[in-house]
Amino acid sequence: MEYTQTAKPLKKSKKNKLYRRDGIILLLLALPFILFAFAFSYVPLFGWIYAFFDYRPGIPLSQAAFLGLENFRNMFDDPRMGPVLINTLALSFLSILTAPIPMLLAIMISEVRAGWFKRLVQTVSTLPNYISWIIVFSLAFSMFSTEGAVNSIMLKTGIGSPPVDVLGNYDRVWTVQTLLLLWKSVGWSAIIYLAAIVSIDSEQYDAAKVDGAGRLRSIWYITIPSIMPTFIVLLLLSISNLMSAGFEQYLVFSNVMIADRIEVLDLYVYRLGLVTGDYSYSTAVGIFKTVISVVLLFSVNFLSKKFRGQGIV
Repeated sequence: MEYTQTAKPLKKSKKNKLYRRDGIILLLLALPFILFAFAFSYVPLFGWIYAFFDYRPGIPLSQAAFLGLENFRNMFDDPRMGPVLINTLALSFLSILTAPIPMLLAIMISEVRAGWFKRLVQTVSTLPNYISWIIVFSLAFSMFSTEGAVNSIMLKTGIGSPPVDVLGNYDRVWTVQTLLLLWKSVGWSAIIYLAAIVSIDSEQYDAAKVDGAGRLRSIWYITIPSIMPTFIVLLLLSISNLMSAGFEQYLVFSNVMIADRIEVLDLYVYRLGLVTGDYSYSTAVGIFKTVISVVLLFSVNFLSKKFRGQGIV
């Protein structure tokens, strides 16, 4: 009896040591990513101080004139700020409108019975995510420019004359860029929904089949309600990122004919800082964008807690 009483604490302590060792291993595995996030997301916050000075490269910050909130006040007098915000919000809203498409693609892929075809569709739809925007621009230019493949075929067949400049169309630039972004990201975004679909209990589908439900009814009453929480979380995160419409895509696709309609906030900050050299004002605009994004994040998190009972943060 004494032996068994002393053996239990020994087993318990050994189990605690194993848990502790596993926790340390997991912490060490996560440490590089924590350091990466700290180095590239928190250390640069020190640079916000430049927004309050009249900084010029080569001059120490201690010798720069202190401006206070003048750069922030200049934003309200900047004639370019209004069009830039309109472009940013418009492209972000169009991207949000396409949010259900990855979910529909994931549902269609999950319903395919042939395994080889399912893998083929998933691979083909995900592959564009790994292509840089520079390569995407090269492909789009070779296909949709006035001398591209599409216009050449249309001219030779007599369908289109004169050539249609898709990439330089001022009135259709938002639609074109949204479709390009959708083509590039739809397969990657669908992976999240595929993971959610896989986690659905298969007994629900078996019970629905016994009750006489077909594939469409099973999708409508089981699949969609099960993955709807995932959709809502991703949608709320997209809303919180309204001010971050992107950068590289609009930088490479920008040209003289559509520059005014494609200049988003990130691209505007880049041109202010690295092209015109106005580091102080560009930093102030970047701070403004970050603050608005944080406010949007906590706002949608508050609404999510109020109406869904749980937040996203």
